[in-house]
Amino acid sequence: MSPLRQRFIDDMRLRNLSPQTIEAYVLAVLKFSRHFGKSPDALGPDHIRQYQLHLIDQKASWSQFNQGVCALRFLYNVTLQRPHVIKHLPFAKRPRILPDVLTREEVAQLLAAARPGRDRTILEVKYSCGLRLRELLGLQVGDIDSARMALHIRRGKGQKERFVPITPRLLELLRAYWLEYRPATYLFPGLKPGTPLHDGTVQRLCKRTAQRAGLTKRIHPHTLRHSFATHLLEAGVDLLSVQKLLGHSHFNTTAKYLHISQRRLAELPKILEALAPPMSTAEGES
Repeated sequence: MSPLRQRFIDDMRLRNLSPQTIEAYVLAVLKFSRHFGKSPDALGPDHIRQYQLHLIDQKASWSQFNQGVCALRFLYNVTLQRPHVIKHLPFAKRPRILPDVLTREEVAQLLAAARPGRDRTILEVKYSCGLRLRELLGLQVGDIDSARMALHIRRGKGQKERFVPITPRLLELLRAYWLEYRPATYLFPGLKPGTPLHDGTVQRLCKRTAQRAGLTKRIHPHTLRHSFATHLLEAGVDLLSVQKLLGHSHFNTTAKYLHISQRRLAELPKILEALAPPMSTAEGES
């Protein structure tokens, strides 16, 4: 490993970036360096501009494009101490695409089709608590707080902790799961001792269960989180509470679920009718 890469990694560790972010940033800078066949400290603003145009030509996703921007910003601003290099480094505009969600009936259909035991418990926890996939896989047995009726999310996005409430039914399901499988550390352990289940396993589980349930929608683990948020809003839970439950840092991230709440869309004509001024007598007679 080159001294520059080691210093880059150390700088990110000092700022408490997650291992996944560090890995992604290192890979992004490595691709940038390999594109020109030179070390990043020998490259400047014109090279970065050329590389961004290259990514556009390659039809890179906005997330891949912006991840590269963030990695280069950190490298030149922090590690190389050359902020002038990235002074005019633009981000790509994120496409505003609404996520797919399941109806409550479809969620019930999906959970009923899951195999009893580990598979059903994973999907129940994923939906009932609205967890991100990494939060789900990072759960440990000690994170179940039965006294507070909550899950302690210790490894949330941005290294943020939060508590997510659980229902008595879900607590009983978790107890039954523990009695059957006896996990020692991670609630959903992988094949290798002391490691969590692989995210690909849960992705395949969602796909397999959706097919068994006869659902035609493309369902992945995050679909359950989107559905959880939407169903909370449809049940009348305020947006700020939903934001806290989901662990969102920004209010706008949560607000997108307002656009896909079918109950709110159905109620909109009634709301507009109530806002309309009453007709005058002359208007009523005309």
